[in-house]
Amino acid sequence: MNILITSQAAGVAGSTYSVSYLAKGLARRKHQVWVACPQNTLLWELLENTDVKRVHFNFSSKFHPASVKALASLVRNQQIQLINAQASRDRYSTILAKWWYKLPAKLVHTRRQLVKSMGWFGQSIFYEQGTDAIIAVSQGVKESIRGIGISADHVQVVYNGTPAEKYQNIHPEKVEALRQRYQINPDDIVIGCVARYKKQIQLFEALQMIEQPVHVLLVGIEETTELKEIQQKWKTPHQVHYTGSLDNQEVLHHYPLFTMKVLPSTIEGLSQALLEAMALGVPVIATCIGGNAELIQQGVNGFLFENEDITTLAQHIKRLINDADLRASFIESGRKTALQDFSLERMLDQYEAFFEKLVHAS
Repeated sequence: MNILITSQAAGVAGSTYSVSYLAKGLARRKHQVWVACPQNTLLWELLENTDVKRVHFNFSSKFHPASVKALASLVRNQQIQLINAQASRDRYSTILAKWWYKLPAKLVHTRRQLVKSMGWFGQSIFYEQGTDAIIAVSQGVKESIRGIGISADHVQVVYNGTPAEKYQNIHPEKVEALRQRYQINPDDIVIGCVARYKKQIQLFEALQMIEQPVHVLLVGIEETTELKEIQQKWKTPHQVHYTGSLDNQEVLHHYPLFTMKVLPSTIEGLSQALLEAMALGVPVIATCIGGNAELIQQGVNGFLFENEDITTLAQHIKRLINDADLRASFIESGRKTALQDFSLERMLDQYEAFFEKLVHAS
């Protein structure tokens, strides 16, 4: 197949890595893959020196005629059979290109986070009528898409996957250097959170109920006034470390420091950070929202808590602090979840089969 993947996103979120895994994986399977995205973005960098053909493309707005025309030209010139749009501006531009220029290519949108609102009146009709299908990265995302009025049979679930090879380059000396930097002893309890600003406040509120001193390692963010104010209310002097923004390899070297990982986010489609923690042997606790509840089996490979239920979150943290056998059980089950049940190859199998079905449909 000739496949065009579009993405305007310029951030360092897990979704950017997921798009790169998809593009590189399909190219490795001998499909011709183009990715249209801006230069000087993380996605552009991740695709350098791969079989994926990069095309500099800046979707400057949702309704930019020049961008729509350029997109249509790219599709025709490269005989693209399927377009897969990954971000908000891309979704509008790809629909308009298909309509205005009567493109024969199939059009699929991928949604990687929970949909919180319908947007402008008629937007759900625009999306459903303008696409051949919408891919949701979890059942939770599918339900949120249905919630804005898009029919269930128009949405296909393809779970995110994680590549096993990305966990093979964890260097013990780098982990030890981080341990020294943060002054963490081998027996210390370390609660990690790898995320952009995603309601870390819930973790801070739960820590008011934790009597044993712990290290809190917040990977990916800087300190905020809100978090600082809650920290001042703690009865126990927990040690808090903020790393700021890091690249993915730096992030991965932090996981071996964690006793557990807490993800208090309320927007997760299917979290790469949870998959990373599980793959690297870290017990996980997360909000029972979106794809979190599909990755985590309560009490089997992790713990779930309802959004804003701080007491339950604190209880889960205490159990993992005090029960080494439970931590070991979560580690074993979590590795299987990440590296087998949600493997990259399984994800690619599902994408490939679905794309082939669409392209060859009459």
